[in-house]
Amino acid sequence: MRSVAGLASNWTALLCIVAAFLCVLQTAVSVKEHDFKKCDQSGFCKRNRAFADTAAAQHSTWTSPYNIIPDSATLKGGQLHATILKTINHKGETARFPITVSFLKSGAARVSIDEEKRQKGEIELRHQSTARKERYNDAQSWVVVGGLDLDKSAQVALQDKSQINIKYGIDAKLEAVIKFSPFELEFRRDGQTEIKFNDRGLLNMEHWRPKVEKPEGQEGEVAAGEDESTWWDESFGGNTDTKPRGPESMALDISFMNYEHVYGIPEHTGPMSLKQTRGGEGNFEEPYRMYNADVFEYILDSPMTLYGSIPFMQAHRKGSSVGVFWMNAAETWVDIIKTKGSANPRNLVPAAKTSTHTHWISESGILDVFVFMGPTPHDLTKMYGELTGYTAMPQEFAIGYHQCRWNYISDDDVRDVDRKMDKFKIPYDVIWLDIEYTDDRKYFTWEPHSFPDPIGTGKQLDRHGRKLVVIIDPHIKKLDSYSVSKQLTTQDLAVHNKDNEMYEGWCWPGSSNWIDCFNPKANEWWKTLYKYDTFKGTMENTFLWNDMNEPSVFNGPETTMPKDNIHHGHWEHRDVHNLNGLTFHNATFEALVSRKKGERRRPFILTRSFYAGSQRLGAMWTGDNQASWDHLAASIPMILNQGISGYPFAGADVGGFFGNPEKDLMARWYQAGAFYPFFRGHAHIDSRRREPYLLGEPYTGILTAALRLRYALLPSWYTAFFHANRDGSPIVRPMYWTHPSEEGGFSIDDQMFVGSTGLLVKPIVDKDAVSTNIWIPDDEVYYDYTTYQVMKTQKAKHITVQAAINQIPLLMRGGHIFPRRDTPRRSSAMMRFDDYTLVVSASKKGTAEGELYVDDGDTFDHEKGQYIHRKFTLANNSLSSVDAEGRDKKSVKAGQWLKAMGEVYVDKIIIVGAPAAWNRKELQIESEGRTWTVKSEYHAAAKGRAAFAVLGRVGARIGQDWTIKAVA
Repeated sequence: MRSVAGLASNWTALLCIVAAFLCVLQTAVSVKEHDFKKCDQSGFCKRNRAFADTAAAQHSTWTSPYNIIPDSATLKGGQLHATILKTINHKGETARFPITVSFLKSGAARVSIDEEKRQKGEIELRHQSTARKERYNDAQSWVVVGGLDLDKSAQVALQDKSQINIKYGIDAKLEAVIKFSPFELEFRRDGQTEIKFNDRGLLNMEHWRPKVEKPEGQEGEVAAGEDESTWWDESFGGNTDTKPRGPESMALDISFMNYEHVYGIPEHTGPMSLKQTRGGEGNFEEPYRMYNADVFEYILDSPMTLYGSIPFMQAHRKGSSVGVFWMNAAETWVDIIKTKGSANPRNLVPAAKTSTHTHWISESGILDVFVFMGPTPHDLTKMYGELTGYTAMPQEFAIGYHQCRWNYISDDDVRDVDRKMDKFKIPYDVIWLDIEYTDDRKYFTWEPHSFPDPIGTGKQLDRHGRKLVVIIDPHIKKLDSYSVSKQLTTQDLAVHNKDNEMYEGWCWPGSSNWIDCFNPKANEWWKTLYKYDTFKGTMENTFLWNDMNEPSVFNGPETTMPKDNIHHGHWEHRDVHNLNGLTFHNATFEALVSRKKGERRRPFILTRSFYAGSQRLGAMWTGDNQASWDHLAASIPMILNQGISGYPFAGADVGGFFGNPEKDLMARWYQAGAFYPFFRGHAHIDSRRREPYLLGEPYTGILTAALRLRYALLPSWYTAFFHANRDGSPIVRPMYWTHPSEEGGFSIDDQMFVGSTGLLVKPIVDKDAVSTNIWIPDDEVYYDYTTYQVMKTQKAKHITVQAAINQIPLLMRGGHIFPRRDTPRRSSAMMRFDDYTLVVSASKKGTAEGELYVDDGDTFDHEKGQYIHRKFTLANNSLSSVDAEGRDKKSVKAGQWLKAMGEVYVDKIIIVGAPAAWNRKELQIESEGRTWTVKSEYHAAAKGRAAFAVLGRVGARIGQDWTIKAVA
C-alpha cells in the first residue's frame, strides 16, 4: 500500500479524489526526489553542515566553543555530572548545558546533554504556541525496556583541571576520558581509543534566543557568520513550518578510530557497509537521512529517507566491534567520511589505518547517545537488544508464507484463492486484505456487497489452518455518521494542529483525523475497537497490518504531518516524528493482546514505519518496491541491515509491489523470499494477478518448490527466531557477523547464513544468470544442500555454484545439525505435530552441533516453561540429544501442548559427510531407559559427492534424551 505524494495543500475534495485516482493509474512513475528535502533544503542540516565546513577549513586553528567547568565534574553512583559552557560570541556570553555520563552494568555508557534554559522553561514561545518549552526528553519511555542499571563500581582513575578519567565495565577494562577544554570524550577498551566524541569540534547545541525583529529587508541576512533565514519558520513544497521555539538543533561528531566499515542506521537502500556522504567517486553527496516518510517507488543506492529509522550504527574491524545508538526521534541526518591515519594531528595513529568520522545532526530534542564497546558483533546486538528489547517471539504461522495483493476483492475471491492454493498443493499460511475490504475506507467496517460474510471466510481459512490479515491505518475518515470518527473527535483523542485544534488532512478516505497514540487514553480507546463483538467479522484467526503510519498525509509536507502539529503532552510533532509509527504499532499490539478476556495469544502485526524498539511488536517490510531485478538485489542488503540493527523480522514484497514481473523474476524472487525472515508476496492494484498457480509450468512448480523448502525448514527458522528473541542474534546473518575476523567478508551483503544452521544461501538476483559466486569465509567443508556434493572450497575465496532457474544456490557448512519437517502440508498448523528429520552436516573432524526450539507457536505459555529446547551433538561417532538448558524434566509440569508433543518423534536422520564408522546396516539407540535398533543406509562417497548415511525410522521422542552410537 502506498500514498499519493506531492499534492498541494489547498486541495478540494474533488481534486483529492481525482489526483488519487490518477496516481493509482500511474504505476511506472518513480519517486520524485524533489518532493523530499535535501540537506541544503533542511535549514538545520544546512547550518550544521556549514558549521562542519568552517571547522574543516580552519582545522589548524579551530577550537570547539564548548568547555566543561572543571569543578562541576563529579562521579557518584555510576553517573558523572558536569556542566558544559558554550561560548556564544566574542563578548563572552555563554549558554549552559548539563551533561550526564552514565556507566551501565551491561558495559554500555550513556551520554546525555540538555539545555539548562529550556530545561527550566525560561524561554518564550512564539505564535502563542501551546508546545512544551523543554527539549524533548521522553523517547526513553517508548524505546528503552532494560539495561539501565548503573555500574556503581565505576571509579575515577584520574582527575585534574584538564580532564577526568573513569574506569568501568567488567574488570574495569573500559575507560571514558572526558577532556574539559574544549570538551571531548574518548571511550577506550584495554587502553586503546575506540570512539571519540567532538574530536573534530562539531558539537553544536543551538541555544535558545529571543527573536529580534529586524528592519524590513534584513530578515534572513547572515549576521556574525550565522544564517537566520530558517531559524523562525521554513517553507518547503508549499507548506510553512512555524517554529515557536526557534532554532534548537543539536549535532555531534562521533569518530570510530581505526574502523573502516560502519553498518546500520536503516532504513535506506544501498550497500550494508555504509558509504561516505561528502562526494567523491562512488560516494553519496547527501547525508543519510532518517525522517520516516511515505516514499513512492523508492530509488536504489541512495541515502534518502524511507519508511523507518533505527539510529544504531556499528563499526567493525578485524577482531573488534563498537557501536552507538543516537536516541533522538526528530529528523536526523548523518554524514560519513573516512580518512587514512588520524584526522587530528594530536592522535598518534598509524597512517595506514582508516578511521570513520560521522556527523550526527538532529532538529530538536536532547543529545542522548548510548555507546557499546563490543568487542564482537554479537555483543553489540545483544547489548542493544537488552536496552531496546529483543524481537517478539512470533506465532509460528507468521514465519510461513503470506499471500497478499491490493486487493482481494470479495469473500468469494479470498475463498477461491484459498481453494486453488490447495488444488495446486501450494503451501501458505495467511491471506491478506488491503483497504478495499472496508466500507468506503472506514476502518473496522466491511464493504457490505463484496464482503457480506467475513466470518464464513474466516471459518474456511481456519479449517485449513490459515489466517486472515486485514489492514488498519492511523487515519480515521472524518464523517459524523461514522462511529469511530465520532468517538475519536468527541473524546479528543486525535493529533492537534499548531493552533491546538484537531488536525485535519487527506489520506485514502479523503478528509481524515489521526489518532494520537502518544495519548494513553487514545490507546485505551483503541483497544475497545478490536474486541470481537465490536470489530464484527473478525475472529481468532484475524490479525493486523499497520500501514501509512509514518504518518502518511497526502497533502502534508513531504507527504507527512506538519512538524508544528501538537501531540499529547504538548510535544511538537517535530520532536516525536520518527516514533509515530512505533506508537501506532504498539497501540495495535496492546489491542490484539486484550481483544478477548482470558485469551493469551501472541499478536501478529506488520508495520511499515518503525523506530528502535519496534522489533518487540512484530514484523516490518521494506515498502513499495518495484518488480525489477535491481529491486530484488537491493532487498538482500536491506534485510541484512535490518537484522544487525536489532529488527530481524524483515522482508520485502516478493515479486515487487509495482509492475508486472516476468516469470523468471518471479521464480528467482520466490527463491530469495524463501530466505527472508518475513515472506510475503504482494502486488499493486494495477498489477496483473500473479498467485503462484497462475504462472503455469514450469514456474508454478518452481515457486512451489521454493515454498516447500521454506516449510520443510520451518523448525530451523523458528529456532533462529528463538535466538533472536533471547539475545538479539540476526535471523539471517551477514559474513562479517558470523566471521568477524575475516576481512574479505566485511563488504559482502548478498549472501547469508540462516541462524546457526550453517545453511549458506546466495539468491540469484540477475536476469538470465544460471550460476553465482559464493564467498567462503573459512576452512570448513561445505556441501551442496540438494546433492551432498563436496564443494571445492578455499578460505576467503569465491566458488562458482551452478543454479538453473529451478535451483537455489544453497550450501551446508560442516559442523552443524538442523531440524526439518519433511511431510508436505498445506499450512504450518497442519505440521504442528509432525515428526522431525535431523540433517547432520559433518565437519572435517567428523563433528557437528545444532539445536531445535519449539513451543506451541501461539500462546505465551513458553514464558512458563512450556517449550522444548534440544541440543544435538555428533562427536566420537556418537549422535545425541540433550536438553539445551540442562532443565530437569520434573521442573516443568507439562501442559496440553507439551503432553501432545510427547507423541512427536525423530523420524529420520541424515548424516552428510558421515565417517566410515557409520557404515552399518543397523545402529542401536538408547532413550528413556530402553534400547532398540535403527536401520541405516550408508552411501559411500562417489564422484565428488560426500558419503552419507540415512537412519530411519529412529523413533525417539523429540523432547527426550537419546544417543545413537556408531561403534560396537
